Amino acid sequence: MRNYSLILAAAAILAVASSCSDKARVDGVLTDAPGTQVIMKWLDGNSLTVLDTLKTDASGAYSYKLDIGKGDPRYVYVYHGDTKVASLLLEKGDKVKVVSDTLGTYTVEGSEESLRLQKVESEFAEFLQDFAASLEEGDSRAASRKYVDYYRSRVLYTMDNSKSLTSIPVLFQKINDDFPVFWQSTDAVHFRSVHDSLSLVYPDSKYVALLGNEVERRLNLLSLEQKLSAASEAGFPDAELPSIDGKKVRISDIDSKVIIVHFWQAEDAAQKMFNQDVLLPLYKTYHPKGLEIYSVSLDTDKGTWASAVKSQELPWINVCDGLGAASPIVYTYNITKGLPVAYIIEDGNLDPTTVSTGDQLKKVIASKLK
Repeated sequence: MRNYSLILAAAAILAVASSCSDKARVDGVLTDAPGTQVIMKWLDGNSLTVLDTLKTDASGAYSYKLDIGKGDPRYVYVYHGDTKVASLLLEKGDKVKVVSDTLGTYTVEGSEESLRLQKVESEFAEFLQDFAASLEEGDSRAASRKYVDYYRSRVLYTMDNSKSLTSIPVLFQKINDDFPVFWQSTDAVHFRSVHDSLSLVYPDSKYVALLGNEVERRLNLLSLEQKLSAASEAGFPDAELPSIDGKKVRISDIDSKVIIVHFWQAEDAAQKMFNQDVLLPLYKTYHPKGLEIYSVSLDTDKGTWASAVKSQELPWINVCDGLGAASPIVYTYNITKGLPVAYIIEDGNLDPTTVSTGDQLKKVIASKLK
């Protein structure tokens, strides 16, 4: 009986130890700011969320624990005011020591992934500094070489560390808002390779799931580009869908200077209003000057669509195959954003930029059909 009690006690201790290991612990020191505050944040999807605000003691020390699920590490960042003073990638059971100053220089112990993340960020900062210096000196060739060298090094990094979550921030690095490091359409292959590897190691990770969304978006863009380059006569991906009378209409058969390929759903009242408030005035003004609209309904209920077209008396080409989001044209034109959205074809060439607001559409059409 006594042995049985000991077994139960040991099991209880193990259970407590196991539950405690779900937490990661951060023990930090902000060397030049004792008695102030640090803010703990974590990357929640695509945005930073505050976890807690901690006060440092007289020596600048602070401590924080957070729950981390198995197979679902977190990117955690320590801030002093608006300055990031440490970047961490924490896994279940990690016990990390961080020493920082208020300028953002720091050391980290107890987490291999955090050390990798620190190295990734340090190398990126060094590249940005060198790249900017070359541009300031007016040496665009040197800046270009630095970019190419850095890009190649990041490709190698993701290949060598495809099972490390530190590869994800590498893939999303930006020189500025309009210049991502991985900007080429063929980079979709690198994104997919990292995602496939990480899915095996971290199948439950939210970050891997978000990376999967980006992989799909980039592969769709790559597919669209390949279809464009393979088009022998038309400079746009062609499509043939049934119109309101059941006859199939092909985009390439439309003889107009400018074609709006418009995607919408008749079951949405706001999108029906878009027809009335934006498309109808545009059509009346610019159809005589060479405008046509190829309006693609992504409704699955063709009756709802047909009723809306007839009741609104929409005079342009209206098509619908009843497949909704599963329609092949959705993938052909990479429709991943909210509706309504449109592409513009001018003189047989597709502008790859989507137009999603009425003001944008009016401005674009006015510039093309003066």
